[in-house]
Amino acid sequence: MQFTLSHHGLRAAVDSHGGELVSLRDAAGTEYIWNGNPAFWPGRNPLLFPIVGNLKDGRVLFHGQPYEMSRHGFARNLEFSPVEQAEDRIVLELRESPDTLARYPFPFSLQVCHTLTEDGFSTAFRVENTGHLPMPFCIGAHTAFRCPLHAGERFEDYEIVFDRPEQADTILLTSEGLVKHDGREPVLHGTDRFSLDRAVFDRLDTIILENLRSTGVSLLHRETGHGVHLDFTGFPMVAFWTKSGCEAPFVCLEPWHGCAAVDNEDGDFSHKPHCITLVPGEIRDLCYTIALK
Repeated sequence: MQFTLSHHGLRAAVDSHGGELVSLRDAAGTEYIWNGNPAFWPGRNPLLFPIVGNLKDGRVLFHGQPYEMSRHGFARNLEFSPVEQAEDRIVLELRESPDTLARYPFPFSLQVCHTLTEDGFSTAFRVENTGHLPMPFCIGAHTAFRCPLHAGERFEDYEIVFDRPEQADTILLTSEGLVKHDGREPVLHGTDRFSLDRAVFDRLDTIILENLRSTGVSLLHRETGHGVHLDFTGFPMVAFWTKSGCEAPFVCLEPWHGCAAVDNEDGDFSHKPHCITLVPGEIRDLCYTIALK
């Protein structure tokens, strides 16, 4: 089921399947969200829960017991239920089921709230431990933006610009999509930006940065300055991805609280980098915001 939101000329579509905001158009009708063309990548804006990235051998230990889960978890493939709706806002919820408990043995409530703002949208996650045991989880977004946005532009005309200069290395991945425990490569050298380069994505797959001074980053056309700004306050990691090996016309801006398994980890979920653990009855709120430029 799809729901329509509107506010001051902005229009958005939200799909109950995966709880995703799948379209955002400005007053001029420009679409900002990738359309999910399967010729490149069928995703649009998946919600990553209760894991981000791959597990080692597809397995993880919860309280010493092994469980299997596919890349980025199960929330993106399940149906959310509407809880609240207004003209410019909607709240959707996912709860545990026999299917999720077989892969993730915790009762939970996951609410996602999409709200149109004056110049974009915010997406808020609320995770509640409704069970009786400590509940570890990771969560993230995978929002794909059209790039280029307008006819006559090129992918390479755009750049990633941080709010502050950074000295940062990207985390490197193995061929299995695991984090290399000893793998880093410099991306920012006391600067605030890097240009989009398909050859870099073909080689690295994903650019993953953590513990930055910046809490915001923009995807901008170098000459005109148009694009989007992501505020990822509260998320310790941010990643950038596009489909490699093709001319995919999108870039994902991804705030993460957690990441793929480290290649030398012991498999215990609670030991994962940036994992959050909630005691019974505890709630954690996280939010990211997109502003159109």
